[in-house]
Amino acid sequence: METVARESDTIALHFHPAPEDAPTLAVLWPAMGVPARYYRKFAEQLGAAGVATVVADLRGTGSSTPSPSRASRYGMADLTADIEAVLQHLKPRRAGRRTILIGHSLGGQACALHLASEPTSDVAGLALLAVGLPYWRDYPGSRRLPVLVQTQTLGIASAALGVWPGWGFGGRQSRGVIRDWAYTARKGRYPHLNGVDVEAGLGRVTVPVLAVDMAGDRYTPPGTVDRLLAKLPSAPVTRETYAPDGVPIDHFRWARHGEPLAARVAAWSGAL
Repeated sequence: METVARESDTIALHFHPAPEDAPTLAVLWPAMGVPARYYRKFAEQLGAAGVATVVADLRGTGSSTPSPSRASRYGMADLTADIEAVLQHLKPRRAGRRTILIGHSLGGQACALHLASEPTSDVAGLALLAVGLPYWRDYPGSRRLPVLVQTQTLGIASAALGVWPGWGFGGRQSRGVIRDWAYTARKGRYPHLNGVDVEAGLGRVTVPVLAVDMAGDRYTPPGTVDRLLAKLPSAPVTRETYAPDGVPIDHFRWARHGEPLAARVAAWSGAL
């Protein structure tokens, strides 16, 4: 494990075995509150498929320190900037290889926003696994109002408490992360991040995208994926649905049953 210093925080990076001549290096960014270790099996499967993989812990999660507190001020802009810092840290390992970003849920949103914020990024491709923009109107009819109520309640509670304690959802989080996440759920778009119009930036992204829905995913149904992909009109997008052995799989369990998906990501990245 290595760490990358970010202001008062550190980002933990977890390396997984792969062939020395692996032509692709993937940097995987997890879902909200999910530690990097949860993806160990999937990262090993990527390695077996010829993709060297580094899994980063999001700020305040897993081995990244410190845990979010009332003193934490970071939000989505900082999670997005962390991606560039990690890519810079990994430059020696990236030399002679193509680099792809793999994002799950919130981590995938941060990856897309990195590309929107860094138009000269040398990333060769972006794989979005169960990633959408959680706009409440894009959920099936009976779930719309509960999603709106839940997301906005978390936003209000985290602002009042100074931190989201992780009560039943998302793990312990900075109030800034919850604030920005709740905004996207309410508005269907991203706020400006450090003064940057990332909505406009997303429209200029030309990096190839592999977007994979998880069949049976109640947190990221197809409509939310459509919402995010509509913001990437200039990117060549490959859209697929994952159901191992034809069985629906949820927002999280795919990472424990991901061998076919790892092979697919490897084949896609090899063609970039």
